[in-house]
Amino acid sequence: MAGIKHLYEGLFLLHKQASVDLAAASDHVRGLLERADAEIIAFGKWEERKLAYAIDGQRRGTYLIALFHSTGEKNSELDRDCNLSEQVLRAMITRADHMGEIEINQVKENIEKASDESKLRAESAPAASEDKPAPVEEAGTPAPAPAVEEEAAAPVEAAVPAE
Repeated sequence: MAGIKHLYEGLFLLHKQASVDLAAASDHVRGLLERADAEIIAFGKWEERKLAYAIDGQRRGTYLIALFHSTGEKNSELDRDCNLSEQVLRAMITRADHMGEIEINQVKENIEKASDESKLRAESAPAASEDKPAPVEEAGTPAPAPAVEEEAAAPVEAAVPAE
């Protein structure tokens, strides 16, 4: 069945620094998709998360999600390009022919919500740091120790009537 295009969903994990310059990271992944002759339906930032384990020394990563039409032969080229890319830590491409118009629209809405939330976080982050002054410690003053429950110094005696 060469040449038949199917719907695919791609999830791309990029370095944490990709969130700093999200436009360049998005352009890089879009370029990988275009090189594989993919017809992009939806594309955007999914989220930034802590990873379960370190990948190339990275403990956090930025996920980009894409819905696209492509052929199976081109997906193997896309997978190879993702493995060769220094910006893409991992990529997962799955066939999504089961998705109907409703599910595709939901993915598009979720991508828009995620991008709106990230914009709001970026705008509110500087304001939040201005509202809360940093705690100031005086020189030579030790930081308070965390509260720890102390065990009773005296041993617990059984209730025995005195004679």
